[in-house]
Amino acid sequence: MTLPVPDAAESYTATEQLLTEVLAGVAHLEHVPADSHFFDDLGANSLTMAHFCARVRKHPDLPSVSIRDVYGHPTIRSLATALARAPEPPAAAPVPPAEVTPPGSTSRYVLCGSLQSLLSAAHCLLTVFASVQGYEWVADGSGLVEVYLRSAVFGGLGLVALCLVPVAAKWLLIGRWKPAEFPVWGLTYLRFWVVKALLHTSPMILFVGNPLYVLYLRALGARIGPSVTILSRSVPVCTDLLTIGAGTVIRKDSFFLCYTATAGRIRTGPVTLGRDVFVGEHTVLDIGTALGDGSQLGHSSGLRTGESVPAGQSWHGSPARRTEVDHIRVGPAPCGTIRRAGYGIATLLQVFLLHVPLTVGGAYLLLTAAPSLDVLLDPASRHLDSVRFYLAALVLSVVLFLGAIVVGAVSVFVVPRLLRPLIAPDRTYPLYGFHYSVHRAIARFTNIKFFTWLCGDSSYIVPYLKALGYDLCRVEQSGSNFGTAVQHETPYLTEVGSGTMVADGLSVMNADYSGTSFRVSHTSIGGHNFLGNFIAYPVGGRTGENCLLATKVLVPLDGEIREGVGLLGSPPFEIPRSVERDSRFDHLREGEEFQRRLVAKNHYNLRSMGLFLFLRWLHAFGLTVLGFAAYDLYGQYGTAGLLALAAAPLVGLVFSVLFYVLVERCLTRFRPLQPQLCSIYDPVFWRQERLWKLPDRYLQLLNGTPFKNVVWRLMGVRIGRRVFDDGVTITERTLAAVGDDCTLAAGSKIQSHSQEDGTFKSDLITIGAGCTLGVGALVHYGVTMGDGAQLAPDSFLMKGEEVPPYARWGGNPATETTGER
Repeated sequence: MTLPVPDAAESYTATEQLLTEVLAGVAHLEHVPADSHFFDDLGANSLTMAHFCARVRKHPDLPSVSIRDVYGHPTIRSLATALARAPEPPAAAPVPPAEVTPPGSTSRYVLCGSLQSLLSAAHCLLTVFASVQGYEWVADGSGLVEVYLRSAVFGGLGLVALCLVPVAAKWLLIGRWKPAEFPVWGLTYLRFWVVKALLHTSPMILFVGNPLYVLYLRALGARIGPSVTILSRSVPVCTDLLTIGAGTVIRKDSFFLCYTATAGRIRTGPVTLGRDVFVGEHTVLDIGTALGDGSQLGHSSGLRTGESVPAGQSWHGSPARRTEVDHIRVGPAPCGTIRRAGYGIATLLQVFLLHVPLTVGGAYLLLTAAPSLDVLLDPASRHLDSVRFYLAALVLSVVLFLGAIVVGAVSVFVVPRLLRPLIAPDRTYPLYGFHYSVHRAIARFTNIKFFTWLCGDSSYIVPYLKALGYDLCRVEQSGSNFGTAVQHETPYLTEVGSGTMVADGLSVMNADYSGTSFRVSHTSIGGHNFLGNFIAYPVGGRTGENCLLATKVLVPLDGEIREGVGLLGSPPFEIPRSVERDSRFDHLREGEEFQRRLVAKNHYNLRSMGLFLFLRWLHAFGLTVLGFAAYDLYGQYGTAGLLALAAAPLVGLVFSVLFYVLVERCLTRFRPLQPQLCSIYDPVFWRQERLWKLPDRYLQLLNGTPFKNVVWRLMGVRIGRRVFDDGVTITERTLAAVGDDCTLAAGSKIQSHSQEDGTFKSDLITIGAGCTLGVGALVHYGVTMGDGAQLAPDSFLMKGEEVPPYARWGGNPATETTGER
């Protein structure tokens, strides 16, 4: 781009001159006129301006500049004027630097991991022993009726035991949780981890959204009033510190853990919600937060330690601030104690008289009735060196794998359509009744993740979603219309406009809830939009055509309908829809060249789908062999062989880890990924896109243990010593570097890529030693965090940012913490 030389008479203030020099150096421009628009005239993009902000913060003669400042004042002159008018930060209350994480003890780290492995092995041994005794008792039954009764008794007792063990462990090991602080990898942490791990294995997680789940939290010590509805599957651990008043609603994908991990230490603290409180989807409530009676916290928002929402007020954003938006958009309905109690009792009867007997008895009948299992179960035929043994395991794994796909397809496409007429749009229904059960069943069946995982990031996700019930208008096929993670509350009321592209993590919120009622409504996303990662799109979202919704953006519910703009942050502010530097590959999205590349991408994606179906089956086959091999040893050696059965779950986990690590390393040819800037129609992108289909949910089983760091290293992450990983997700392993003694909190993400319309960008992420990522925080590509830096919960650290050592940053988008809202 050739820029006009400024007029000689044009004058610059000292601040303007310094800002001009910095921008010229970052953007490689010869001239920067004071009144030229950063994006429209100078062709800068968000990454360029993030680097600009980082350079400005390092300049001794310039005040700090945030990306929000740049978008709000997009010329040198307006930015300099805004900086001159900005009030000086109060000198009396400086923000302390981030806490220094002391170097951890390697011996304590190793000892903790060893004890965790021993406790896991003991848990497997007890579970397997009880299961073997139970199935042998069921096998002694004669006739279907007796098998059913014995299955109901054994399965029911097992379910109760799995639910009660975490409760007993909590009271025996902890007693009552109190505000406290302790280092990770110590004995206090070990007790904390045992309770947390058992809670995550409890079947009560399946009862989220049911009054029974509230009763379960009360049994764990939580103080919860009547008529509370909890839809989030994020289990609070320090339950004695959780207080929820009557009539409160907590939407799904919200964090209220009552503990936080910071600088190598666990801190427990209270989370207090008053009466009739509303907590939106994709929210984070840190320890020491509170919402007063009748208050609201909107979607995609967060409260940091010490923050509270006054009674009767509505807040949103990260950090949260006051708004006039009312997030409860459905009127009340009759829903008293009797209705809730009846719903809970009906659920128990359904579980104990239907689901449990069918699960236990069905597995028993399968093992005894299938002819192909004779070779696997007959003591005379069970030999690990027998070819027939492996052929029988192969046949069984194929039948089970294909059968699971068929059953899943029926559950996704047939059952919800039969239930659909029972729920009328825009009609208010009471909670915990027949219609609520139907609504929950539709949401559960149509959100089976296997099919979106299989079809996502390809052209084949479009016919899948249309068959599911989405209204996709006139489809403009891009080959990447949707990612692999898309969820909704009902597909039949979801509309996505023509030409729209959606990245991973979209949650379409078709339902509104109050403390007593719910209503499903039509949710429409406009045409020619681009939606970034991890967006909760609510009913009534005020966006229209040709919008860019950035990663983790709060979709506005008030004001005029936004069109032809981009939205960034929480609360959101406008940014350019697109800039010249991001349109360099637009010529590949039209004409014959586009059609040729789209066909090539479709063929590549189809091969990827076939490959991963094969790999999923191969993994299932391996687990089948391991399982029956353990059973074979048990049959040969009796009680001594019970150890083989007890080891089977742990061996299966190790096998799964090594299997998918090997697959990933083979797909990358045992080489690290390289930073990219290319079109989504470039084969380089297709190869990296293929890696996103690799399952990694098994990694969550290793949260809070040293073993997860070992797996990250095997996958190519350059990770330091004694890192505490409580549940981070790393999308591109070989593009991430994490230093010694870092603390990575639950729900945090390290994402080394971005897809914006038809352009793919990726870069390295470097997190220095002793850094902390808060709960639900996201670090984008090209970021560098200095040693000891801390990122607050629910923050979005944008691409290209440079966080100085021992600095505290937070917000969406993240900036240096000043103590101001």
